[in-house]
Amino acid sequence: MMEVEVAGLEAPPQLKGTYDELLAAPASDDAAAPTGTVVRMAASFTPKDNRFLLKNRDYDRQYSQLYYYRLEQMRKHAEEAAQRAWPGIQVVHILSVPEEGEVAIAGTLYKEMALKPSILDEYVKDRTMSQQLGRARFTQPDDRLILEDEGARLALCGDKLPVGECVTGVVAAVRGHVLPNGDFEALDLCYAGLPPQAPLPAVGEDKYVALVSGLGVGDGESSPLRLELLVDYLSGLLGGEQERGQVVGRIARVVVAGGLLKSNADLSQPTAYSSVRQQAAALGPVRDVDMALTELAAAVPLGIMPGAGDPANYTLPQQPLHRCMFPGAAAYSTLHRATNPHEFELDGVTFLGTSGQNVDDVCRYSELEDRVTILEKLLRWRHLAPTAPDTLAAYPYFNNDPFILRSTPHVLFAGGQPQFGTALVEEEAGGAACRVVAVPNFCTTGCVVLVNLATLYCQPIYFDALQD
Repeated sequence: MMEVEVAGLEAPPQLKGTYDELLAAPASDDAAAPTGTVVRMAASFTPKDNRFLLKNRDYDRQYSQLYYYRLEQMRKHAEEAAQRAWPGIQVVHILSVPEEGEVAIAGTLYKEMALKPSILDEYVKDRTMSQQLGRARFTQPDDRLILEDEGARLALCGDKLPVGECVTGVVAAVRGHVLPNGDFEALDLCYAGLPPQAPLPAVGEDKYVALVSGLGVGDGESSPLRLELLVDYLSGLLGGEQERGQVVGRIARVVVAGGLLKSNADLSQPTAYSSVRQQAAALGPVRDVDMALTELAAAVPLGIMPGAGDPANYTLPQQPLHRCMFPGAAAYSTLHRATNPHEFELDGVTFLGTSGQNVDDVCRYSELEDRVTILEKLLRWRHLAPTAPDTLAAYPYFNNDPFILRSTPHVLFAGGQPQFGTALVEEEAGGAACRVVAVPNFCTTGCVVLVNLATLYCQPIYFDALQD
């Protein structure tokens, strides 16, 4: 009798050898039929989420301390970028701006927007205001930029000022001069730029990281068959023997960038008066997710990040999903419950990504539409979530800002996007190069993205469930 090893699962000792003939592969003369198990390539995994983990949750502090710390840490980088871009132009503080002459000022941008939602609007009974709150974008031509530092604020103006591309919270340097009315006419603007980057290690052979987001379990419009195809493919149960060996077997890790559930509204409702049937229906999507993750964790190292619709804390950084939600998948040591944002190294290649809330918020409060362009802007702004905490909920840090990019990752990704997109962002001055990836919602696009560790080449794979 032959013994069969099934994806890391081992039969109890009392059953070994008893039903081995039932586990044997059926006899077949078809050479194309899959034989044996997929030999999975291994890659050294190092999590780097410590700065996103909340040790003590203190919500008694004001958010102004976060802005002060951000400016304190990033001012020198903005001033250095200004000196490189405009040699001979003096960089001064706002209170030291002369009445005549051209200077540069480094500070934090604030975008004054008439359509920007306010917490006070919840108490306004005006129907037009309710319609405004349902907008997908809050920009208009009359928006203004204001630059502020620790001493004062200064209104910016000028035709060369890219108001539509900017958002609140970005630290920038502005070159220009003061007008008679007290405004500062901006002639140019520059950002801190990409931080230093470690050299890309020589992996030597093709290895892949599979990025997927927005499984959307529990959505009536999503296809369970499509999710099953994804799980079977990544587990090595689909495809020809060559594809399973050259592609699937080289997937060293799978990362689910949020969106496990369509919504956590049913889970957040009080269940004291709910019937057993209602409670079971609310927990049904969670069980379905656990079944899918269990199959994946049995076949490949897996990382899961919380998203906007998942049962996790609302503010960024979102903490790892509780292991009690995944009783089956949590039994495997290959499962890693990560934070959002999530940073890790795989064979020395650095990945940094979010579940997409930061990209979506920049899209709402700017005129930038292309998600790849927004990811590039985040790199050049040297900040992962500049709109936090103004319009994006975040923890009130007072002596730290974990969203500041201290180094340039080799891969920057964002989940929950409407469509796939990628680009290679390069910095001429420092020589840094970063692959940015917009990972689309799987439930609507059926797309999973493979990133090659050796070359940073990015390739989408689409799954479609045909229906009659």
